[in-house]
Amino acid sequence: MNLGSLPGARERRVRTGGIELCVVELGDEQRPTVVLVHGYPDSKEVWTEVAKQLADQWHVVLYDVRGHGRSTAPKPLRGGFTLEKLTDDFLAVADAVSPDRPVHLVGHDWGSVQSWEFVTVKRTEGRIASFTSMSGPSLDHFGHWIKQRMTRPTPRRVGQLLGQGAKSWYVYMLHTPVLPELAWRGPLSKRWPKMLERLEKIPAGDYPTPSLPDDAAHGAWLYRDNVRARLSRPRTDAYAHVPVQLITPTGDIFLSEKLYDQLELWAPQLVRRTLDAKHWVPRTRPDQLAAWICEFVAANEAAKEDGRPVQDTAPTGAYADRFGGRLVLVTGAAGGIGRATAFAFAEAGARVVAVDRDAEGAARTAEMARLIGAPAAWGEAVDVSDEQAMEKLAEKVAAEYGIVDVLVNNAGIGLSGSFLDTTSEDWKNVLDVNLWGVIHGCRIFGRQMAERGQGGHIVNTASAAAYQPSRALPAYSTSKAAVLMLSECLRAELAERSIGVSAICPGIVNTNITATTHFAGVGAAEEKRLRKRTSRLYGLRNYPPERVADAILKAVVRNQAVVPVTPEARGARLLSRFSPGALRGIARLKPPL
Repeated sequence: MNLGSLPGARERRVRTGGIELCVVELGDEQRPTVVLVHGYPDSKEVWTEVAKQLADQWHVVLYDVRGHGRSTAPKPLRGGFTLEKLTDDFLAVADAVSPDRPVHLVGHDWGSVQSWEFVTVKRTEGRIASFTSMSGPSLDHFGHWIKQRMTRPTPRRVGQLLGQGAKSWYVYMLHTPVLPELAWRGPLSKRWPKMLERLEKIPAGDYPTPSLPDDAAHGAWLYRDNVRARLSRPRTDAYAHVPVQLITPTGDIFLSEKLYDQLELWAPQLVRRTLDAKHWVPRTRPDQLAAWICEFVAANEAAKEDGRPVQDTAPTGAYADRFGGRLVLVTGAAGGIGRATAFAFAEAGARVVAVDRDAEGAARTAEMARLIGAPAAWGEAVDVSDEQAMEKLAEKVAAEYGIVDVLVNNAGIGLSGSFLDTTSEDWKNVLDVNLWGVIHGCRIFGRQMAERGQGGHIVNTASAAAYQPSRALPAYSTSKAAVLMLSECLRAELAERSIGVSAICPGIVNTNITATTHFAGVGAAEEKRLRKRTSRLYGLRNYPPERVADAILKAVVRNQAVVPVTPEARGARLLSRFSPGALRGIARLKPPL
């Protein structure tokens, strides 16, 4: 879909320096303006999905960079793409669409590279309110980064230099004469959409546009006119005069995260965020980008109206740059590991949906999550074993809060007792919650993640009992072993959709599960005694659920498959792989109850 054909879109031509720029506007012109600048070899359509979401709240402006899309190209091409001329183009667009107040600038790839020039030169002061950068460093900052590592080499710095040098292979190719143009106007442009679909998981749509061969051929001069000159003689005054939000895709195959080391020296008002995605995030993660851009623009507008300095809008807890603004749903969140996990994500700035069949407990967890740092949190009362109730929950969450980014299937119940004493009803109860609750969550919310096509992560709480047999826990261990295998199977299937799956395997953790565990084959008085005894043993072990919660966040960040948490869980995992006979021998021992 061409941006100009979207409902409410207005197209205009802006003349500057002998060329005409194609500019498209969306949203209410009376609202603050957000300008989106595309990269190489793109046109403005790379921003289509982000722009549609931003237009509900802001006046959104997109333009084809000179020589791209429906903008005209300079003649001659050589010398027509310098950062100075690109700055002239931006100022012409800004004056045309927002003559009376500064604009909020967003750039991706080369759109970010040139935008760094816009926010660090004096002639743009007062015309820019904020800048969101992704996948494109300042050439001046990059030049100083290189010089620092060449003049003061250490093994680590040399490694960083060589690593980025390897990632920048395409830059050398684009400096060769004629060959890039021949490749793009020949077979490369025809193969490019399939390459992006395969390597970046970019869904089909209005991107790339038919102008790709010319866009890519003309855009080669962005590199030829600027890269060598700036990297060899970087400016020493390239300080950002506006607040900057840096969004770093952790899987970017072209740029190392180390490029942004010490960026605070050049951008004093800096907010950092990371995103588990590859290079073309405007196409693969438009929802998250739109949310972060909206939040950053709103914070800067509010600060301007109040006449105060802009505050850092990003959360400051551990992993805050990774989970800030993300939507996380945790089941079994009224207590124990679930509650600790909800709090950990809240501290990292995530929006939290706390789910439990205990409505009051879920509401308390949500309330505390907001106090801890979650920008929003909601409590939902649901029995995870009820498929229809889970379907309704998923519909409500998607409609009111959005698609879940991280799902933590944590709800579970305990069951102890020999196999011969365990009734069919006992089996049904433990499997309904421990296994079917996980299946419902993975199937219903996992499908929403997959259909959105923007990745995500599923965490399933299993147990060390999943791989440690016990004569006292046949039903519980079976349910957790099934969760572990389900997680491994899902991980294999969903990897191609950029959805990670982790199985968390705690050992003995001090939670209230022991107070509600059912002991098969005994009377009420004996069950009460066993619960009290088990709770005392778990209390003496005193391994806090907060440490399991921390392991869960690490598992999501690192995309780990199976995570034994406690020392005994790690030890049992090793024995299960290298000495299973020893575990079978231990399984015969009667528990000290």
